[in-house]
Amino acid sequence: MNRRDFLAASAALAASPVLGADRKPAPVKGKAEACIFVWLGGGMGQADTFDPKAKGANKGTPKKAGSLYDSIPTAVPGVRVCEHLRKTADVMDRVTAVRTVNHKVVDEHAFATNLVHTGRITSGNVVYPSVGSIVAHERGPAAPGVPAYLLIGYPNVSRGPGFLGSKAGYVYLTDTAAGPAGFTRPADVDDRRAAERRRLLEAAGGSAPAGSAVAEYEAARAEALRLAGPSFLKHFDLTTEPAKLREAYGGEFGQRCLLARRLVEAGVRFVEVSHNLNFLNGTGWDVHNDGIDNQHLLIRELDTALSALILDLEARKKLDTTLVVVGTEFGRPPEFDGGGGRGHQGTTFSLVLAGGGLKHRGAYGATDDLAKTIVSDPVSVPDFHATVHAALGIDPAKELYDGPRPVPITDGGKPVRALFG
Repeated sequence: MNRRDFLAASAALAASPVLGADRKPAPVKGKAEACIFVWLGGGMGQADTFDPKAKGANKGTPKKAGSLYDSIPTAVPGVRVCEHLRKTADVMDRVTAVRTVNHKVVDEHAFATNLVHTGRITSGNVVYPSVGSIVAHERGPAAPGVPAYLLIGYPNVSRGPGFLGSKAGYVYLTDTAAGPAGFTRPADVDDRRAAERRRLLEAAGGSAPAGSAVAEYEAARAEALRLAGPSFLKHFDLTTEPAKLREAYGGEFGQRCLLARRLVEAGVRFVEVSHNLNFLNGTGWDVHNDGIDNQHLLIRELDTALSALILDLEARKKLDTTLVVVGTEFGRPPEFDGGGGRGHQGTTFSLVLAGGGLKHRGAYGATDDLAKTIVSDPVSVPDFHATVHAALGIDPAKELYDGPRPVPITDGGKPVRALFG
């Protein structure tokens, strides 16, 4: 064989399926510019919401495992949801309920909340950053005068920046009307006086070693000064929205979702909206025993707010560039406990994606006839994180650094390729 024939044969062999099988698929990259992450603390039951099954019975003897409510068709043929998600059913063609998310951590709230927020098991020597902090770190704010990451709810370490430091942290508020505490200037401090105070602080400060606690404090102080004042706080005034739109979003939770839309429109890159515990039914989504009796009120509140958010973003031509995520720490088993409620289940549960330029299909993945076991297309928590990051144009395999130690953005997560066009 001469040299020319050898090279031709080698090229043909390299292109053959045998060697090509080991090639990595091309990375996926979405076009979303912001994310609204709705958090349902306590554990949303998949069989009672986005993965309905045959109806069971939670009262009397014997109890029968299954969904607590009837199901209804949606805008996507063959995809059904709970009867209390009637408004969301009409927009499910802009939504994908990922029905096969799963994890193997102990089904305890704090552990599972940390896992779903960070994509990693709690470590004794590393504090991992949350999905919001990674997005803030990688993308930054989309406009000046706003933070990259804002939390509407109570802060904790699971939502924080971990080893990325305070620059990737959040601004938070618990009162929608009041806005974040500490950012309102006294009435007699205008822009000129604020600038003078800032110059005095800068003159009094010194240079701190990079990465030190003092340097982080200085960075946090500078960020607080940047955001303080009316130009940032005006975004929290919901009275500037039409009354009809405010009503469409519903109560306090809906108003939080409306505020989230305003914030991403202003340039905030990642907004987490907490649906706090003890709303409406006294227990939130943690529906043990008789806490399940008024679960339908929670589902209806979610339905009203989520559907309004999707339609509002769409009307403002922001749905394709805003990824909406509905997260929860685990699901609930199909069996009922002694009081007619449900326990905890991490073997399979539903997390929801909407908008964000994804190729939506109503539902992804299949579970058995009790929503207890995965039948096809399992999605690990790192896979779900990879899907969120990829949708926002972030490489899930990129390495961040905890000191000298490289830490990939996800723990080996692979985006759900079927959701990318």
